[in-house]
Amino acid sequence: MQHQAAQAYQQVAKQTSDPIELEAGLLSRAASDMSRIKDNWEEAKSDLDRVLTHNRRLWTVFAESVTKDENPLPREIRQNIANLGIFVLTHTLKIQSEPAPDMLDVLISINREIAAGLRVRPQAA
Repeated sequence: MQHQAAQAYQQVAKQTSDPIELEAGLLSRAASDMSRIKDNWEEAKSDLDRVLTHNRRLWTVFAESVTKDENPLPREIRQNIANLGIFVLTHTLKIQSEPAPDMLDVLISINREIAAGLRVRPQAA
């Protein structure tokens, strides 16, 4: 399973060398995978654990990276991302214990919003 996450990371890395764009792409792809399952629940719910595990691993990496002292983000942003990561992990466990398509909405939304935020670049002065 971890091999699949590494393959997805490498696949997106081939398309871009920008780490921020890479992260945005991975979050977007995970959101799309969850959305596909939600929209085709009866046919696709067998993929739920695989997709949730992949998303959980992405968020574990993000949460771990923001807690490192060398992370250049402001402390408040780092804390917010870490808290969001904890929420994602907790909500994922709820979905896995009581699967329901509508429970995916919040994870899809979080991934899409964070990906969109990562893609916004500050204007040069």
